[in-house]
Amino acid sequence: MEQTLLLNASFEPLKVVHWKKAVTLLCQGKVEVISVYDRDVRSVSFTIKLPSVIRLLRYVRIKHRFDYVPFSRANIYARDEHTCQYCGRRLPTSDLTFDHVVPVAQGGTKDWENIVTCCVACNRKKGGRTPAGAGMRLIRLPKRPESAPALRITIGFRYAPESWRDYLYWNVELDDE
Repeated sequence: MEQTLLLNASFEPLKVVHWKKAVTLLCQGKVEVISVYDRDVRSVSFTIKLPSVIRLLRYVRIKHRFDYVPFSRANIYARDEHTCQYCGRRLPTSDLTFDHVVPVAQGGTKDWENIVTCCVACNRKKGGRTPAGAGMRLIRLPKRPESAPALRITIGFRYAPESWRDYLYWNVELDDE
């Protein structure tokens, strides 16, 4: 079923929660409903519209460690600017993979300093070898990012409900469509 956008009391987006969590928060009196879907949630004693956007009634102060960037595929791609670190081609996420500079079989680790963004063709060419062993050169040595470029909730732009769009910042160019 649908997800619900949770806003802080200041209307800043905090996270996306499951609709059941949204209903629980509503029943506990911790949130107000800003927007609803067309669907109903029914119980034995009452019926409510499924919440689309909810807002906390009390402001929650978030302590962010801005120097910490979680180790993930998406963050590796962001660090390398969606560019293959062997051939230099900038590609969409669907055409990228990641590569262990020193293969795990040769003692390579799964961390920021050993994994780079790579296109499928270069990954196949390199195989289970080091870049030197495959006759390839890295454009930039991998390293841990010092900070995240932006704090954001990641959702598919095409699939975000219309009711969320007033509360989210989209870092894209909008068409006239």
